[in-house]
Amino acid sequence: MTESTRRTVFLGAGGAGLAAVLTACASYGVPTTEAGLDAGAQAPAEEEPAAKAAEQKGGGSKRKALADTADIPEGGGKVFKNRKVVVTQPAAGEFKAFSAVCTHAGCTVTSVSNGTINCPCHGSKFNIEDGSVANGPAGAPLEEMPITVDGEKIRLA
Repeated sequence: MTESTRRTVFLGAGGAGLAAVLTACASYGVPTTEAGLDAGAQAPAEEEPAAKAAEQKGGGSKRKALADTADIPEGGGKVFKNRKVVVTQPAAGEFKAFSAVCTHAGCTVTSVSNGTINCPCHGSKFNIEDGSVANGPAGAPLEEMPITVDGEKIRLA
């Protein structure tokens, strides 16, 4: 009888451990919220309200500008979370745009630093020049988005 009780306890404890592991794995790939970002991570950049208001006053003949060229730092970039786009300036006057959706698990990238576009979910990094993978686990580059630069305004084409 004691042997049966020991087996039951052992199997019960193993089953509880397995349940805990499976529960932890169930959250794999869930995007990190802004509240859950690391202290060192940058929150995604958004369009300034003043820029939005100025664009609305300008009329409807052109597409709404994502940003002014001055808003995109040389050697860096800015994430537009609400549009799911990241705009970079790899070299002076050269602007590129990519999808802000990580090709690994579909999370939205949140920052641009040290020449890479960074995903908070699993650490994937993409080059600001061409969206190629600089550090996995992502295996595919970010999709390039067509943009136009008209004077000081950057717009999706």
